[in-house]
Amino acid sequence: MIDNFLAGSLALFGDPFSILIFVFGVVGGMLFGAIPGVSMLTLAAILLPFTANFDPAQGVMLFAVIYCTGTYGGAITAILFNIPGAPENAPTAFDGYPMTRNGQSGKAVGAAVLCSAIGGVTSAVVMMAATEPLANWAISNIGPPEIFALVFFGLAVASSVGGRTLWKGWISVLCGLLIATIGQDPVGGINRYNFGFADLAAGIAFVPAILGFFAVSEIFVQAEKKAIGKYVAPELSLDFPTILELWINKIAVVRSIIVGFFCGILPGIGATLAAFMGYGEAVRWSKNKEEFGKGKLEGVISSETANNAATGAAMIPLLALGLPGGAMTALMVGVFQMHDLEPGPMVFYNSPDLIWIVFAAMFYANLSILFMV
Repeated sequence: MIDNFLAGSLALFGDPFSILIFVFGVVGGMLFGAIPGVSMLTLAAILLPFTANFDPAQGVMLFAVIYCTGTYGGAITAILFNIPGAPENAPTAFDGYPMTRNGQSGKAVGAAVLCSAIGGVTSAVVMMAATEPLANWAISNIGPPEIFALVFFGLAVASSVGGRTLWKGWISVLCGLLIATIGQDPVGGINRYNFGFADLAAGIAFVPAILGFFAVSEIFVQAEKKAIGKYVAPELSLDFPTILELWINKIAVVRSIIVGFFCGILPGIGATLAAFMGYGEAVRWSKNKEEFGKGKLEGVISSETANNAATGAAMIPLLALGLPGGAMTALMVGVFQMHDLEPGPMVFYNSPDLIWIVFAAMFYANLSILFMV
């Protein structure tokens, strides 16, 4: 594995154009990930036609790098303004923004940066070592019943962190499910609850819903504070957690890596559920549950470690089975097809160089997060 990784690294950094693509993906992914309502998917969709002129490895690598840094980018606005840049950063705002209000924005941003890198790098290493065996295990042991059970468990976790009391959390979950029913029935094709508006036939997209719940309410709150003279602009600083703080939260980091990787390897689950489950497990196992939502460092650590740990894992079903693990990896399928390649087990035999260039790029992209603020 080490020899293949070194060969992939040499191929990546031995070509000036590949270096340019890598740097563009790192910076572009973080910037678009940090802009609420735009997201890394927007950047990927814009760039998709241009990858037709790239080498196949360069095209897939660009999307993989954007995926890594874009997942982290949304944490900055979630912490500073309570406006997640992407759905997978929503749990980060639960404790990140209270830390900002408590004057600990630097500590929250530092924890997000460090734990995003830890989760992403660990995920990339495990991805390189275990893609084939893990994919074979998943395809033989995980079916529709297990997927349903995991999604239901995710809803249960969301309900436990969605309010100060359990019944408020379940009401929030049920309201979310009700909103999700708006649009066309995927089985019968009948429009549901669109009240005659054709624009609602496709349903309510996830990103606008997240922006509505988080951004709009926060705009009104900040406007009120400014009107009464209590508005204080957040300061962007960087204060990495100390070794002692990391040691205290070591179990949360390891647990979130496992949760994130497990969610990422299952097609259709992805980083969003990984973040909520990572945060929910931190709350569930904590002896001081009442401290969450008020600026607890463990909340930021758990959600950011989990969502970035899902990035490498999401590549496993794509590369080993040809099954995209989420929206971003689904766009990567388009890159493969544009170059007459089919993602799946045969890629390891037909294009091994491509695989290891992508693996190396994801490793270095996650490592570069440490230098992105």
